[in-house]
Amino acid sequence: MAPGQSTEDLGQQNQTMRAGEDEESSRGSRRRHLRKLPAAAGCGTFTFLSSAVAAISGLLMGYELGLISGALLQMRSILALSCKEQEIVVSSLLFGALFASLIGGFLIDQFGRRLAIIIASSLLVLGSLILLPYESYGIFIVGRIAIGISISLSSIATCVYIAEIAPQHRRGLLVSLNELMIVIGILFAYISNYAFARVSHGWKYMFGLVIPLGALQAIAMYFLPPSPRFLVMKNNDEAARKVLERLRETSDATKELTVIKSSLKDEHQYSFLDLFRSRNNMRARMLVGLTLVFFVQTTGQPNILFYASTVLKSVGFQSNEAASLASTGVGVVKVVSTVPATVFVDQVGSKTFLCIGSSVMAVSLVTMGLVNRNIYVNFTNVCRSQSPEDFFLQRPGNLTGVTNGSLKDLFASMASPERLSFDAQRSPDVARMGELNKTALAGGKSTTGSHMESGEVPVVLKWLSLASLLVYVAAFSIGLGPRNT
Repeated sequence: MAPGQSTEDLGQQNQTMRAGEDEESSRGSRRRHLRKLPAAAGCGTFTFLSSAVAAISGLLMGYELGLISGALLQMRSILALSCKEQEIVVSSLLFGALFASLIGGFLIDQFGRRLAIIIASSLLVLGSLILLPYESYGIFIVGRIAIGISISLSSIATCVYIAEIAPQHRRGLLVSLNELMIVIGILFAYISNYAFARVSHGWKYMFGLVIPLGALQAIAMYFLPPSPRFLVMKNNDEAARKVLERLRETSDATKELTVIKSSLKDEHQYSFLDLFRSRNNMRARMLVGLTLVFFVQTTGQPNILFYASTVLKSVGFQSNEAASLASTGVGVVKVVSTVPATVFVDQVGSKTFLCIGSSVMAVSLVTMGLVNRNIYVNFTNVCRSQSPEDFFLQRPGNLTGVTNGSLKDLFASMASPERLSFDAQRSPDVARMGELNKTALAGGKSTTGSHMESGEVPVVLKWLSLASLLVYVAAFSIGLGPRNT
C-alpha cells in the first residue's frame, strides 16, 4: 500500500507542478501581452513626440495673444500712439487671423498639415523680425498682421495634424495637449511682460523671445512624418501605410488604413450646403457650434487677454510693473483652471461645465461692474497714461536747446485758460484733465494716471476688481474653454 500511495502522491505532485507551470506560463504570456499593448495601441514615444512638437504652435499662439497686454504699455509712449492707433495695433493681429481662417482650410488640404505648420512657424519668425529693428507704427501693423496669419493657420493645422496621427483612444488627450500649451503660452507672455516692464525698449525683447522657438519648431516639423490621412487623400496609400506603422510601432497597419479610407468615402457624401440642411442633423450641429464660438467672443475674454495690464492700471495698479505683475495672475489662473477642466470634462460632461462656468462668469461680471462703478476712470487717461512732459523727455532728439524750465513753461502754456475753455466745449473730461495737468505742472509733478478724480483708488476696491477678474477668467476656462468649443 505504501508504494502505491507514494506513486499516487507523486502523480498528484507532478500534476500540481504542471498546473503551476501552465499558470506561470499563462501569467508570463499575459504580462508579455500587456507590455505589447502600448505599441499595439499606437500611443508610443514617437506619436507623443510628434504631437508635442506640433503643440508648440499652441504655446506660440498663447504667447502672442497675451504679449500685447504688456507691450502696449511701453509702445504707446515710445510710438506716441493715440487711443485709436492702440486699438488698431491690437486688432491688426485679428485682421491677419481672419484672413488666414478664410484660406487656412484650403491650404492644409492642398499642401498638407505638416507643411502648413512649417509655413506658419516661419511666418511667425518673419513677422517678429519685422518688428524688432524699427519703431514705426506702419511697420508694426504689418508685422502684427503677419503674426496673426501665422497663429491662425497654425491653430487650424496643428489640431488637425495631432488628431490624424493620434490613435483613436488617445486622440482627445493629445489634442488637449495643444489647448494646454495655449494657456501656458499666455502665462509665459504675462511673465515676460512683468520681466521687461522696466527694461528700456523691453517690448522688443518680448517679441524677440519667440523667434528661436518658432525656428526650432519649423526645423523639427520638417523631420516629422506627414499626416497619414493627408497621404491617403493624395492617393499615396503605400506612404500612408509606412507612416502608420512607424507611428503605431507595428508591422501591420492595414486595418487602420482601411478605416481611414472608409471615413474619407463617408466625407465625400457631404457638401458645403449640407451644413445648412437637416440631413443627419447637420444644421443643428452647426448652429450649436456657431453659438458657442459667438459667446466665446462676446463674453469679452479676448479683450481681457489683450488689455489685461491696461484694465488693471486703470483701477489702481499704477505703474507698468505693478499692472503687469497683477496680470500675471490671469495667466496662472487660466492654467490652473484649464487643467482640471480638460482632465474631467469626459467624466463630468461639457454641458455641466458650460452651465457652471457661465453662471460664475455672470456673477463675477456683475461684481466687477458694481466695483468699477465706484471707481472714477478717465478713459482718455487710460489710453494716455503718460504726461506730455514725461513723454517729450523720453523722445530722442527732442532736447536740443531746450531747458528744464522752458519745458515746464511750454507745457504749462498748453494748459492755459484759453485752451481749457476750448476743451471744455468739446468734452468735460478733457477739460478736467487739462486742469489736472496745469495744477500738476505748476507744482513740478506729472499726472501719470495715478491720480483719479477723488484721489487714489481704495485698496479694497482695487483688489476686489482683481479678484473678480481672476474668477471670471477661471470660470471662462472651465465653461467656455477650447475643449468645450
